[in-house]
Formats: sequence, structure tokens, C-alpha cells
Amino acid sequence: MKLREIAHSRGGDKGDISNLSLIPYNEADYEKLKETVTAEMVKEHFSELCHGEVTRYEVPGICALNFVLDKALGGGVLKSLAQDKHGKTYSAALLEMDVDWRE
Repeated sequence: MKLREIAHSRGGDKGDISNLSLIPYNEADYEKLKETVTAEMVKEHFSELCHGEVTRYEVPGICALNFVLDKALGGGVLKSLAQDKHGKTYSAALLEMDVDWRE
């Protein structure tokens, strides 16, 4: 199943770092989301774009995960030749990740 079927995401950036939130539509799915979506999975999913570490932070107060992708924007807004220098569409790309979501 695609991650977009169970969660939504927002993206942001600062320099050469992309920041992605992952928030389940249903708060009851938060624990399963924590078990299922790891930093390693996100790193693999963005392997062609992210050349640094991926760190996952849990934000239980709002039932969200936050992923920080280092060295993910081709050097940053002023250095990158990429069409989407800001990485805002990375959140949409994250939601295209396949996950094993068996009950």
C-alpha cells in the first residue's frame, strides 16, 4: 500500500536539509506508523536525492513523525540546479513510498 493512503505530509527546507512531517489521518494509526516507517526506509526511498543522514523524530503530542534529510537538496537553494530547489515536493514523494500495512 502507498503511504498516502494512511497519512499526509508537509515538507520544508533550510539550506541543504529537507524536513518532512508524516501524520496519519487516523490518530489510532500512529503507533503502527512508528513501527512501520523507519529512518532507514526513508533513506532508501530517497537514496538518489539524499546523500546524508536521515534522522527520525517522534512527535507524540500531535501523533506525527518528523524526518530530517541532510544533504538532500543538491547543496541548497542557491547552489542546486534542480527544478525544485526547495524540496517542497519531497513530502509528495514520501507519500509514494510502499509500506507493509497488514492489520
